[in-house]
Amino acid sequence: MRRFIIQRLVQLLVVLAGISIITYSLVYLSPSDPAEIQLLANDVTPTEQALEKLRNEMGLNEPFLVQYMNWLKDLLSGDLGYSYHFRENVSEVILDKLPLTVLLACAAFIIFVVSSLVLGVLSAVYQNRLIDYVIRVVSFMGISVPGFWLGLILLYVFAVKMKVLPVTYTGEWYNIILPAVTLACPLIGKYTRLIRAEVLEQYRSDYVIGARMNGTSSWHVMMQYVLPNAIINLVPLIGLSIAALLGGTVIVESIFSWNGLGMMALDAITYRDYDLLQTYVLFMTIIYVVINFTVDIAVRMLDPRLARNEELA
Repeated sequence: MRRFIIQRLVQLLVVLAGISIITYSLVYLSPSDPAEIQLLANDVTPTEQALEKLRNEMGLNEPFLVQYMNWLKDLLSGDLGYSYHFRENVSEVILDKLPLTVLLACAAFIIFVVSSLVLGVLSAVYQNRLIDYVIRVVSFMGISVPGFWLGLILLYVFAVKMKVLPVTYTGEWYNIILPAVTLACPLIGKYTRLIRAEVLEQYRSDYVIGARMNGTSSWHVMMQYVLPNAIINLVPLIGLSIAALLGGTVIVESIFSWNGLGMMALDAITYRDYDLLQTYVLFMTIIYVVINFTVDIAVRMLDPRLARNEELA
């Protein structure tokens, strides 16, 4: 286990280093001039003299590698830069927007895990019956319907027509219902089908057949044998879905005016706020690789056979 953790940590650092280089390279190659953006944000006319002076101060005339190392040094020291759109430090902007995005992602995660588990088990237990066909059709629709279209439909039906929920974010707890459902629906469709397939596969296993022949009740077989083994196989995918939820908030937040990291990222792109955009990309990458690392460790703790197989190999 120790060797596995060390290997994963090394891979994590390599991925982060690669993403940081790619992110900075894209900004470096962009046609926009950061010096001009900064002057315009401060209501200063970008004359040639002013631009050249600011470029020298910002180190923009240095070679790429020198600029990257200076940026990386500032990043590691906690200086994430300044957002000229929000007119405050990038770290403060991120911390201000993060809670709403985490809240939305957690709500969507709970909705999709509970719904997928219930629907997937029901579909497997009642295989090739009416309820199975209905669930399979609904799950297929959940996968097929684009998230932005589903969000607009829910907004039109429940906010505009029925007027039971607000159109935009007002700070009340029920504001999270529509965006969370919109974010969760594609994952519900996907994981309902995966859980159904896993449960059916476990039902065909020899130990399950033996338990049923010994007179063990169907409920006991499901809770003690089938579900635990089915969930273990899906833990990596469910863990990675957390990162997918965080990444998918960009479109959902823009539809429902949810003032989180997704809306912030769109503003950063629109107003060419490069410091903020770079930090957002790195932040999401860190979340993704950390979740991936945590899931790998959790899977090996839940299923020691993987560690034993690696030792034998």
